[in-house]
Amino acid sequence: MAFGPHLLLALLEGLVSSAVLALTALGLSLVFGVMRIVNVAHGEFFMLGAVFAWWFSSMIAGSPALGFLLALVLAPLVVGAIALVAERLVLRRLEYDPEATIVATIGMLYIFEQLALMFYGPEARAVPAPFDFRVTLPWFGYSGYKLAVIAASVLVMLATWYVLTRTRIGLVMRATQYDRETAQAFGIPVGRVYAGVFALGAMLAALAAVLIVPIQQAHYLMGTDPLLLSFIVVIIGGLGSLRGTVLAAVLIGLTEGIVAVFFSPTLAKMLATLFVALVLVFRPQGLFGQAPR
Repeated sequence: MAFGPHLLLALLEGLVSSAVLALTALGLSLVFGVMRIVNVAHGEFFMLGAVFAWWFSSMIAGSPALGFLLALVLAPLVVGAIALVAERLVLRRLEYDPEATIVATIGMLYIFEQLALMFYGPEARAVPAPFDFRVTLPWFGYSGYKLAVIAASVLVMLATWYVLTRTRIGLVMRATQYDRETAQAFGIPVGRVYAGVFALGAMLAALAAVLIVPIQQAHYLMGTDPLLLSFIVVIIGGLGSLRGTVLAAVLIGLTEGIVAVFFSPTLAKMLATLFVALVLVFRPQGLFGQAPR
């Protein structure tokens, strides 16, 4: 394959990675932006989304499209319910203390991982794609499902942006983000807002997992890389900045896709780490974050 088609293939693969990474990191950034806590268990919500996607899709034998649609609807809802229970039982009792919640979410990480190992097992299992066709380009054919993943991710991010900026729910969330005490004084149920935000962040991660699991097999250890990459994206984009999160995800995803195709995946991870180091040195608040006053 010539350089031009090879580069186009790398860009397409990078866009797929960017789409999934943006959804996952968006959930992490949303939780930090509103609740001011670092959710170390975020990658395990991604893993649970993939595991439940396999479980729900396997309920309908012989119809990959219906099985995938069932997983697409139910897996994020189930993971969101699990996150809601975890928020009520753990984070709320800790009063959302930043240091305590880091330790608590580390514990949640290991609990979810071991529960998945017990009930799901150590095997990696595939989820059939809902459709199987290839888009014919002048140089090669490309998976239509991967292009659908990009489109679905863009739609979900636009919907999230609309909710946060154009609805009363988004206004309440932003008010809670800016000043928790003042919002509570004006009658905003801060506890409910926090619970909803934590569940929404987990649902975004689970949705990203459902979209990617026909490409990458579901496995009980698959939450580590999304968690690390999400932290990289959020740090580069700026903690709590949704716009920065999306742009940083595109930057990291395209870089990883191009470098992995032309060189090696290890070099791509090294470059991502280098980006983080440079941002922390020269702009600690991130590319689009606001410096503390």
